[in-house]
Amino acid sequence: MAAAAAALSFGPEREAEPAKEARVVGSELVDTYTVYIIQVTDGNHEWTIKHRYSDFHDLHEKLVAERKIDKTLLPPKKIIGKNSRSLVEKREKDLEVYLQTLLTTFPDVAPRVLAHFLHFHFYEINGITAALAEELFEKGEQLLGAGEVFALRPLQLYAVTEQLQQGKPTCASGDAKTDLGHILDFTCRLKYLKVSGTEGPFGTSNIQEQLLPFDLSIFKSLHQVEISHCDAKQIRGLVTSKPTLATMSVRFSATSMKEVLVPEASEFDEWEPEGATLEGPVTAVIPTWQALTTLDLSHNSISEIDESVVCLQQPTKSLSGLHKLYSLVNLDLRDNRIEQVSPKKKTNRALSLKSNHQKKWPNGTFVLQLEEVKSIGSLPCLERVALLNNPLSIIPDYRTKVLSQFGERASEVSPRTTSRAQRDWPLSA
Repeated sequence: MAAAAAALSFGPEREAEPAKEARVVGSELVDTYTVYIIQVTDGNHEWTIKHRYSDFHDLHEKLVAERKIDKTLLPPKKIIGKNSRSLVEKREKDLEVYLQTLLTTFPDVAPRVLAHFLHFHFYEINGITAALAEELFEKGEQLLGAGEVFALRPLQLYAVTEQLQQGKPTCASGDAKTDLGHILDFTCRLKYLKVSGTEGPFGTSNIQEQLLPFDLSIFKSLHQVEISHCDAKQIRGLVTSKPTLATMSVRFSATSMKEVLVPEASEFDEWEPEGATLEGPVTAVIPTWQALTTLDLSHNSISEIDESVVCLQQPTKSLSGLHKLYSLVNLDLRDNRIEQVSPKKKTNRALSLKSNHQKKWPNGTFVLQLEEVKSIGSLPCLERVALLNNPLSIIPDYRTKVLSQFGERASEVSPRTTSRAQRDWPLSA
């Protein structure tokens, strides 16, 4: 466990955790009862929850029974005038004191009933990991046996990453079901992972989970990973899956191919892919994606096919981009901002460059020039070219002109320009 924690690093050593706070910031009348609006703060994260007085009463009864807290701590019930403005305002203050007293009483790990009352299982690191650990304790083996894709949110992965960095006991609550070890055991054996962020704040919080950092090095057996609406620059540990990963999709997340394929290259002035012939001084040799056959980088903000492409399948480095992808079968770069494609001799079977921004005409229309199709035409194994929503289709008789770029292989290639392409292309949105 210590080794796993040491492997994760997102900056300087962590400072002491700030104390959590719960403030009653208002109330509202719903039907015949009053609902109190509570704002919970945990460091830079905050979220809002709503509870009526009876919820507080149920919470208090359980804490008195389970944790022996003072019975008189909760303000008493009122039958007459319970919704009067004066009583509600006094209760807001008293209930805030009550909640803050509970958080002070249990500063490290809140009792389960209090954690759920304050929605820690949705927004707070310990609560999130405890809920996930319990789910995997109960269903982990069944999920692994089914061999299906398992979905996690960036916030959950962030919570696991942070918990490992804290170096605390893996079962701080004392409940074996919530031990962090259940998560690590599951992720070590999981083969199919999906990570999807949300656009905008998550739930009732201010948490922008698509910007959160997280580490994927806890996954040791991944064959397929789908990542969307995350910040590729904040993702660590994906490269540890190079020996096993066959299918990778990273969408709505990256501004360059390098962020995904060789993030470690940013630490070195000169680097080469593993197995390449070294022609000069090199500060790092970076392993290639040995098993990767399907790569989907569509719907990103990628502006060029950079040198990181040589780590898909080397053996020689080329700034022209795609000319050594010996094993890659499917490459999807739709809806990016690529302005130039200059591959030479490849073995891709399906290449999608749909909805990219190619050469700019004076009237502002972006088009893919026919001369650039010649580069694609040199792919000897290419069978399908997807050009859906590419302004190239405005050129008169464009199908014939595109096919002519493939020479003798024209009869073997199918240029798709309608929605039918979505059925033919393996990685269509």
